[in-house]
Amino acid sequence: MSPKEPVPVAEKPDAEPASAVAASPEPASSPSAGTAPGTSSAGTEPSASSAGTEPSASSADPDSGADPGTSSAGTDSGAAPDSGTAPDASGAKAGRPHRATAWPEAREAAVRAGSAAREDRKPLGVPLGQALGRVLAAPLAALTDLPSFDTSAMDGWAVVGPGPWTVREEGAVLAGHVPGAAPAEGEAVRIATGARVPTGATAVLRSEHSRTEPAEHGEEAGGATARTGRVLHALREVVPGQDIRPRGQECRSGDELLPAGIPVTPAVLGLAAAAGYDELPVRPRPRVEILVLGDELLTAGLPHEGLIRDALGPMLGPWLEALGAEVLATRRIGDDAEELYAAVTGSAADLVVTTGGTAAGPVDHLHGVLDRAGATLLVDGVKVRPGHPMLLARLSGGPEGTHHLVGLPGNPLAAISGLLTLAEPLLAAFSGTGTPSPYRAPGTPGSGTPGFGVPVEGEVHGHPHDTRLVPVVRRDGRAVPLRYNGPAMLRGIAAADGLAVVPPGGARPGQELTVLDLPWPTAAGAVPAQGACFT
Repeated sequence: MSPKEPVPVAEKPDAEPASAVAASPEPASSPSAGTAPGTSSAGTEPSASSAGTEPSASSADPDSGADPGTSSAGTDSGAAPDSGTAPDASGAKAGRPHRATAWPEAREAAVRAGSAAREDRKPLGVPLGQALGRVLAAPLAALTDLPSFDTSAMDGWAVVGPGPWTVREEGAVLAGHVPGAAPAEGEAVRIATGARVPTGATAVLRSEHSRTEPAEHGEEAGGATARTGRVLHALREVVPGQDIRPRGQECRSGDELLPAGIPVTPAVLGLAAAAGYDELPVRPRPRVEILVLGDELLTAGLPHEGLIRDALGPMLGPWLEALGAEVLATRRIGDDAEELYAAVTGSAADLVVTTGGTAAGPVDHLHGVLDRAGATLLVDGVKVRPGHPMLLARLSGGPEGTHHLVGLPGNPLAAISGLLTLAEPLLAAFSGTGTPSPYRAPGTPGSGTPGFGVPVEGEVHGHPHDTRLVPVVRRDGRAVPLRYNGPAMLRGIAAADGLAVVPPGGARPGQELTVLDLPWPTAAGAVPAQGACFT
C-alpha cells in the first residue's frame, strides 16, 4: 500500500501489552519501526520499566474483554466491577487501591482541581507590555470616554453651518494639538484625521468631496473688498455631524468593555491602552515544575548500552508554556525514592509534572512517595489508550501550601495523552480560561458532546472498554488517522493537527469525532497520510 493512501488506523485494537516491543523488537534502523531517535525512557516498553509503562491488567488477549484499566496501585479483589465513575470529591489516599476513571470524568476532575487551586492565588497587576497571553482577573472597565473628545474621522475641512464656506488659511487643526480660535459661521478650516474638532464645527467635509476656488472680488460702497482668499464648495451633500466621531461614541467612562476571564490578545492590549490603562489585572500563571524520572535517560548523543535519549524533557517544558504555564524548572531524577520524595514535597510549583514511575515496577516509586507524603489521589488510572497509568494527586504542606501533581506515563505518546487528559484541563481551569475547546469542523454544532466534530476517514478500531486518542491530520474536512500512534512513538503526533477522541469500541467511517487541538498552529494537510503502526 502506498504510504500516501489514507488507511484505517488499526488492523486490531490498540492493546498496548507491556511486552509488545520486547517480544518482537524491530531494528532501530528500520523505518517501519516508527521509533524516533528521541524515544523516552519507556521506548522499549519493558514490563517493569521505571518510565511508567502501561502494563496490561490481565495476561489475557486484550480483545477478550478483560478490563486493562485497573490502577497500578493494586487490585481491589473485593471491589465491585469498575463502573468508570470518578472518585469522590475527597479523593483517595495514595496507598489505597484505586480503580481507573473514565476519560471524560478524569478531565472533569482535573478542571475541579484547577478551579480550586486558582482560589488560592491572588490577581496580579502587570504592565501592558507583559500582559500578552495572560487572562483578565477582573472586568476591563473604561477609565475614560472613547473617544475622549469629538474627533475628525477624515482628513478634510471642519466647517460651520451650510456652504459655501470662506477658507480660513491660518490655524489648521492637527492631531495631538489644541485647536486655535473657533471658526465662525460660514468658515472652514483644515483638519487632520484624529484631530480634535474645533468648538462650533458642524461637520467635516472630506478633501476628496470638496473643491476650492478664489473668491470673487467686488467693491462695496466705500471701496472695500467684498471677499478675499478662497471659497470651499462641497461636491456632495453635507449633513450635520458628518465624519465626526462624537465623544463617548465607543464607550463612556465606567462602561464594562470586557468581562473577566478573557485572554489578553494584542487587540485587548490596544483596547486597554486606548481606555487609559498602564497595567492590567491578570490571573497568575500556574507555576509548573517538571521531574523527568529514570536512570536510563541520556540528554545528548545516540542511545547505547541500554541508555536511551530523554524525549520528554525537551518536549514538556515548551508544551506546558504553550498552555500558559510558567515552567520553573525541568529536573532529571534517577530511580531514587528519597530524591523523588524531596523534589515532590519541596516544590514551590502549583503543579508538579512527573514522567514515568506511575506503574508498579520495582523502581516505580511515585505511588509510594505520594503515600508517604500524605497525598490524596484524585485520579489513579484513566480508561484511555495510550496512557492509562496516569494519575492526579493533591498534596498539602509544601513551601507554597497545597499543590497538585500530574503523573505521566514514560512512553512519549502516552505522556502526551496524560497532558491532554489531566494537565491541560487543570491549567486551563487554574488560568480561568475553562476547559480547552476541541476543534470543530466548519458548520458542525459546537456542543461539547462527543459525536459532534470531524468526520473520520475510514474505520478506526478502538479499545473494547477504553477511550483512544489517535493522532490525525485534517484533509478536506475529514480527520485522517496517522500511522505511528503507538504509546512509545512521537512520529505521528509530530505530524498531527490534533488527537481524535475515539470512543470505546471504535469508530465507523464518517463518524464524527471530537478532535483535541494542539497548542500551536498547524498546517492542515501538510503531511501525507500514513499506514497503521501500533508498536
